[in-house]
Amino acid sequence: MADINQAYKYVNMTDLNAPMSRGRKGRTPEPRQSPAEAKGTDVPEAKLQEFAELLFFAYRDFTGDPDAILKDFGFGRAHHRVLHFVNRHSGLRVADLLELLNITKQSLSRVLKQLIDQGYIVQQAGSSDRRERLLFPTERGRALAERLAAPQMVRLANALEAAGPGAEAALRRFLEAMINAEDRPKVSSIMSASPADPQAADPKAANPKAANPKGGTGGAT
Repeated sequence: MADINQAYKYVNMTDLNAPMSRGRKGRTPEPRQSPAEAKGTDVPEAKLQEFAELLFFAYRDFTGDPDAILKDFGFGRAHHRVLHFVNRHSGLRVADLLELLNITKQSLSRVLKQLIDQGYIVQQAGSSDRRERLLFPTERGRALAERLAAPQMVRLANALEAAGPGAEAALRRFLEAMINAEDRPKVSSIMSASPADPQAADPKAANPKAANPKGGTGGAT
């Protein structure tokens, strides 16, 4: 099975072009600044490098727990991301999911189609705008989302307890500051919204055939 996570690789053309432009003939190369100097922080670059490595290892193990479960289903992290947000925010629009994940429509369509075809998510037209596509977790989808989240919640709880008093507030400030400034209002809006009550979701969400009378799953829009 192809690695669908490859579709999520993002290349910033500005990053690719910047070194080339600085090295062009007739232009004086800009003096190199360390990350600490560029940000005006007192934290030494060596310490920042240590934090970067710790962040890598923390993310590796945080995602490693659900990765082991996903393998049994033939899924990858892309499926996990989609299922997580659909489960947490039942009735999420496909357009909003594209914005949240910052991926292309083509990348999402492939992953979403697999989750719909296998009965983890259902898609319905919006009540006010029939062109909208709303996403709901099925009972099977909610069960898998909770199973994937369980080891991560345990890991987070243990880490917060080990970090001691005040760790929760400090961690929140740190993670929020790591998000691109222009994206923070959107993330804050998502975080402040109460997750949908599974029992309050559209009753058709638990029955793919009811949501798709002809048996089709439809594509993401």
